[in-house]
Amino acid sequence: MESRESQQSPSAPRGGTAVPRPFTVEDYTARMARATAEATAAGLAGLVVAPGPDLAYLCGYTPTAITERLTALVLTAGAEPALVVPKLERPDAEKAVGVAAVRLLDWSDGEDPFATAGPLLDPAGQYGVSDNTWAMHLLGFQAALPRTAFTSLTESLPMLRAVKDTEELDRLAAAGGAADAAYRRILEVDFAGRREADVAADLGALLIQYGHSQVDFTVVGSGPNGADPHHEAGDRVIRTGDTVVLDFGGLKDGYGSDTTRTVHVGPDVPAEVRKVHDLVRRAQQTAFEAVRPGVACQEIDRIARRVITEGGYGEYFIHRTGHGIGTTTHEPPYLVEGEERPLVPGMCFSIEPGIYLPGRFGVRIEDIVTVTTAGGRRFNNTPHELGIVA
Repeated sequence: MESRESQQSPSAPRGGTAVPRPFTVEDYTARMARATAEATAAGLAGLVVAPGPDLAYLCGYTPTAITERLTALVLTAGAEPALVVPKLERPDAEKAVGVAAVRLLDWSDGEDPFATAGPLLDPAGQYGVSDNTWAMHLLGFQAALPRTAFTSLTESLPMLRAVKDTEELDRLAAAGGAADAAYRRILEVDFAGRREADVAADLGALLIQYGHSQVDFTVVGSGPNGADPHHEAGDRVIRTGDTVVLDFGGLKDGYGSDTTRTVHVGPDVPAEVRKVHDLVRRAQQTAFEAVRPGVACQEIDRIARRVITEGGYGEYFIHRTGHGIGTTTHEPPYLVEGEERPLVPGMCFSIEPGIYLPGRFGVRIEDIVTVTTAGGRRFNNTPHELGIVA
C-alpha cells in the first residue's frame, strides 16, 4: 500500500491479536442441547444442519470443501446428536472438537446418503433446516421422507445464534478492535490519484495483518459511487474533493467484524458534506444511546430514521439501521421496521444509518454494538468525525 511517507506504512502494534480460548466439547454439547430444546419449544421435531455457520457453531465442524456430497447434523429431542458425512471426509470430521459429542455416521460414493440420514428423522415430523442447505439435499430428504415437513431456521429459530456468551463477545470485541486498527492505518494511505480497488486492496491487507483469516468485503465508494451503499470497489480514480465511504469487515477467530467510516479527500470540505455527515453521526449516536434490554429492534431503526427525517434527508436513508453479527457478518437480529423482537443482553448488531445522494456522494457511520444489562457497548471505537485523507 502507498503511504504518504516514502510509500512505507508506519509501524504499529498488532492490536487485537490475542489468541482466544478454544471452544471445548462441553461448549458444543451445551449449544446442541440448547438448540434441541429451542426446536422443541418452537414445535419442531428437530433440526437438520448443513455445512456452514450453523454447523460450525453447533459442533465446530467445517468441511474442507462444501460439495454435492451430503453432510448433515441431525438434532432430535431424546436422541443422541448424529452427524452424517461422506466416508472419505470422516477423518476430517473426527478432528472437529464438537464431533466427539455426536454419533458419526458415514456413507460411501455409490450409496444413497438418504438411506443413512433418513432414518434419523421422524417421518411425520417438522424440522428446521439451515438456510444455506443445498436445494438438491433438501429435495433428497423430501423424496425419502414425503410426509416430513421442513422450514428454514431463519423463520423457525431466528435467534439460535443471536445471543452471544462471554467467549463469543470476546471474539467479536477482538475482531472489532482489529478492524479499528485497519481504519487508523488506512487514514495514512494516499487516496487521491489511486483507484478505489487499490484502496480496497489496502484495507483487505490490513485486516489480514491485524489477525483476520477472511476478508468478506471492502467497500470503497468514492464521490458519486458513495451513494451506492454496497458499491463494489472498481477502477474509478479517487480525486481530491471526493467524499469516500469505507465499509469493511471479515472473520477473525471465527467471528465477524464490520465497520463503516466516511472520509474526505483534502481539507476543503463542502458545507453540505459536513451537514450530512453531522446528521448521520447524530442519528448513529442517538440510536446507540437507545440500546437497552427490552427495547424492540424496530425502535432502534425508528430512532435513527427519525433524526435523519427531521433533518430533511429521510428519503435518502434507504436501508435498515442494522443487522446481527456473529459467525457470519450478516445474521439475525435485524434492526428494521416490523421486527418487534426485544433486545436482550448478549445480542450483537450493527448500527449504521446512512444518507445517499444519487450522483453526488454518500455518508454512512457503522459500529458493532452489543446489548448489556445497562445499555449498549461498542466494539468499534474509532472517531466518528469525518476523516481527512490526502
